[in-house]
Amino acid sequence: MTLQQRINDEPGTLVEQVMQAIRARIAARALAPGARLPSIRAFAATMQVSKSTVVEAYDRLAAEGQIRSRRGAGFYVAGHMPPLSLAEIGPRLDREVDPLWVSRQSLEAGDTVLKPGCGWLPKEWMPDEAIRRALRALARSEQADLTDYGPPLGLSPMRQLLSRRMAEHGIEAEPRQIMLTESGSQAIDLLCRFLLDPGDTVLLDDPCYFNFHAMLRAHRARVVSVPYTPNGPDLEIFAQVLAEHRPRLYITNSGLHNPTGATLSPVMAHRVLKLAEQHDLTIIEDDIFADLEPEPAPHLAAFDGLERVIHIGSFSKTLSAAVRCGFIAARPDWIEGLIDLKLATSFGGGHFSAELVHALLKDGSYRKHVEALRARLARAMGETGPRLNRLGLKPWIEPRAGMFLWCSLPDGLDAATIARRALAENVVLAPGNAFSLSQSAKGFLRFNVAQSLDPRIFPVLERAMA
Repeated sequence: MTLQQRINDEPGTLVEQVMQAIRARIAARALAPGARLPSIRAFAATMQVSKSTVVEAYDRLAAEGQIRSRRGAGFYVAGHMPPLSLAEIGPRLDREVDPLWVSRQSLEAGDTVLKPGCGWLPKEWMPDEAIRRALRALARSEQADLTDYGPPLGLSPMRQLLSRRMAEHGIEAEPRQIMLTESGSQAIDLLCRFLLDPGDTVLLDDPCYFNFHAMLRAHRARVVSVPYTPNGPDLEIFAQVLAEHRPRLYITNSGLHNPTGATLSPVMAHRVLKLAEQHDLTIIEDDIFADLEPEPAPHLAAFDGLERVIHIGSFSKTLSAAVRCGFIAARPDWIEGLIDLKLATSFGGGHFSAELVHALLKDGSYRKHVEALRARLARAMGETGPRLNRLGLKPWIEPRAGMFLWCSLPDGLDAATIARRALAENVVLAPGNAFSLSQSAKGFLRFNVAQSLDPRIFPVLERAMA
């Protein structure tokens, strides 16, 4: 939705609409402090209002202190910058169901709130005792560094171990091509800072992980999307979007796609890479769910050899959200630039967390844990799917692994309305349009099967759907 379309949907007088249009441009940094506002004549034409309406709006904004007039020179943005508001920059979704709200509500929820819409495993599923053992061992070890900064690339033994793990998935990455980060989200943030300028175009799947939208909004990127199919992006539309919009980046999950649970097919991977080469497209492959797969999915980075694909991952979803450790695998020349950026923005970067995760990977605790997780998730998938079916919710596909079911509602039902009703009964759901740039998924909900085992969820869902 364009800025003009958003303003046209705003309630209030024409003067208020013009004022809101200027406020939105200032909030989005499209008008920086000291910038000259459009002339009264030009903005009246843009907004399709009279010049007197714009004059009144500018006068009121000047009275508020948002803009200043200079005799004979027009109006200018005042010299202070208001705080960044992601809600102002993006589409005006209902705040109760937009991506940031879903995350905040899930994170702030107390123990009495059920969270089938959240994106992580229950805390009782995580290896609490193994983490405590590793912490005690690190505290006793003379070799563990508990107080100093780590090297810019990150803990060397951890990067060597990650290199071996990626090789098992067909991805050849030397330790010098791997940089540790504090999370998968930080990895994407660093890459956006490194590769994008404000206004650059980025391609996303539709639907996709909703925090991709919020992250790119914060980076002032222009976002376009391509429909996602059970085997990967719709190739015909993918090619059209590349030719028309010339995106700089494509961010995707190749294995256990969020929110659909789909897996990229080998044929689709080859065709995506061929199109990416033709259009000079860089791909960020977010693979944070890889360890939940019984067999590795096809990886774009494996076919590409890290030439134009950047591979990222983390252990937040499978080990601990409190122990922040992620990584970026990329071309050596890009890693050099990313090191400087990491030093400029976070300096040390989670050395203690890397020590702890390395200890858990090295002693076999993590391997046993994820094997148990896969079996437990398979059981949860087998229980949750039929329960949802009985309420008329149909899975878009049957995922081969992972935690997510992407389910369509019966015709005529709106996921946002159902989410608001369920919230009133302390159940947090994830409506489809939170994941969809085109806002074409209002008839879908994403369910986390690990968080959907409490039988109290389904009567609430049934009442909300009624």
